[in-house]
Amino acid sequence: MSDVVRIACLQTNSGNDFAANLATLTAMAREAAAGGAKFLFSAEYVLMMDGSGRTMRESALEPGGEPALSALAALSRELGVWQLVGSLTLKSDDGRIFNRSILISAEGRVAAAYDKIHMFDATLPSGTVIRESSAYRPGERAVVAETPWGRLGMTVCYDLRFPQLYRALALGGAVMLAIPSSFQRETGKAHWHVLARARAIENASFVIAPALCGDHPGKRMTYGHSLVVDPWGEVLADGGEAPGVVYADLDLAQVEKVRGMLPSLTHDRPFAPPG
Repeated sequence: MSDVVRIACLQTNSGNDFAANLATLTAMAREAAAGGAKFLFSAEYVLMMDGSGRTMRESALEPGGEPALSALAALSRELGVWQLVGSLTLKSDDGRIFNRSILISAEGRVAAAYDKIHMFDATLPSGTVIRESSAYRPGERAVVAETPWGRLGMTVCYDLRFPQLYRALALGGAVMLAIPSSFQRETGKAHWHVLARARAIENASFVIAPALCGDHPGKRMTYGHSLVVDPWGEVLADGGEAPGVVYADLDLAQVEKVRGMLPSLTHDRPFAPPG
């Protein structure tokens, strides 16, 4: 295991044109690899983003993820990089779709996959109503994956609001927590930074949170601000509001250092619920 790795968050303004989104992601990946990044992270819905649940269902890929998965695997092999593909939308057998994050090795192998567990069913301050559960099938299992730089806990967007998931990932050995997102602009301004920093601090882990930015079809607006946060809660990189490649150098030895000073992961105690 190497202690230091340069990573890159690929912050995109994805829409509902699959080919255009793939071309943008490919160009950004090549730029990131040329900049020395060995581990690339893209956002939730990186290859298809529309505010319409119907459009997302109709545009969903077959369960095997083609043609996206072959293209992305070839890109990893070409560049010699690992990729965390923020999420692809895949058809399920019940008419709904999975929101699946996929980890691809530098050899083009699918190393792990995670289906988003928590569904964003919410009413925004503007009155906009979003009901992900009407279109998406939730996952049921937490995932920690092996990488050359340490174990990676995989989550997606709204999962960020459920700290118990991140605790389970950290206790499962994760030293990096991935949170690819399409965070709503309204809630992002209020909560994105503080929640991402909290998950890093609580679990003495790196948080890597690539995000969509800008305006999208179907009246969807995302916050951007792809973040990389260190185990002490310091923001190492912030992508702002425009598309671009966001770099950070992670010293994984920092995880052990912080956990040694504040070993809270070893201090959890069972307790009875309030009566």
